[in-house]
Amino acid sequence: MPNPYAARLAEIPVQRRTADILGGTTAYWTYGDEDAATTIVAVHGFRGEHHGLEPVVAHLPGIRVVSPDLPGFGETPPLPGRRHDLDAFAAWLRAFVDAVAPGAVVLGHSFGSIVASAAVAGGLPTPRLILVNPIGAPALEGPRGLLTRLAVFYYLAGARLPRAIGDALLRNAAIVRVMSVAMVKTREPGLRRFVHEQHDTYFSRFADRDVLHEAFVTSVSHDVREFAPRIAQPTLLVAAEKDDITPIEAERHLATLFPRATLVEIAAVGHLIHYETPAAAASAIRSFLENESGRGEAE
Repeated sequence: MPNPYAARLAEIPVQRRTADILGGTTAYWTYGDEDAATTIVAVHGFRGEHHGLEPVVAHLPGIRVVSPDLPGFGETPPLPGRRHDLDAFAAWLRAFVDAVAPGAVVLGHSFGSIVASAAVAGGLPTPRLILVNPIGAPALEGPRGLLTRLAVFYYLAGARLPRAIGDALLRNAAIVRVMSVAMVKTREPGLRRFVHEQHDTYFSRFADRDVLHEAFVTSVSHDVREFAPRIAQPTLLVAAEKDDITPIEAERHLATLFPRATLVEIAAVGHLIHYETPAAAASAIRSFLENESGRGEAE
């Protein structure tokens, strides 16, 4: 499928780089000019990798974006000798930002919102925090809680079946398509096909079933509420009115838990803001960054 954001993205210079982080090699991509006034470190969601956030990057010309693949996903191998729990992901992000982009604004999407929040609450220095589709309540309690519970059994089976069978199950194209169909909200045929192709291409680029299962357990065992009261930085929440993982009412409550939060709600979209409404997300991000004083309370 033609990428509807390809023309915009083609105007932004991009470089692939690597960094030695916590004993492993992290692959990351830098978008935009090295001397840009603002740098964002963008952390992707569960089972994704850096490509997923490119539609948002395409709408942020003039801002430098550093986008790593999480350990065990995309082109970044698992962290050596470590279990991939939240402590490990948060420690990795703190070390990555310190090594590659100290002082950068931090952005997390979906599972990345948990990792980013944990890292900032744990001491990662950043002037601002941006959370897109933040996980603001337990995933098992969301509007699609039943599907999440089925996912628990799916990932558990993938981890416990004989390795070849379990790996095939976790990478099964039909199941990936079911996941994609469950999340997409747009009725525009071309955009739907693009979203499904993105998931077909990138949703199974995990290193192995062990790291995938560990990351999944982490994703359903934590949410941003744990960390919000300890995050003093101005924080932007970009939430979807039709999110099936965290309902909008829970996102509104989440905003009240931060000392300094701005909530932007995007209509007619679900958990795929980064694919379906990246222009709206980028507009909210730019407005937030241009507001030098930050907001003192949730909107």
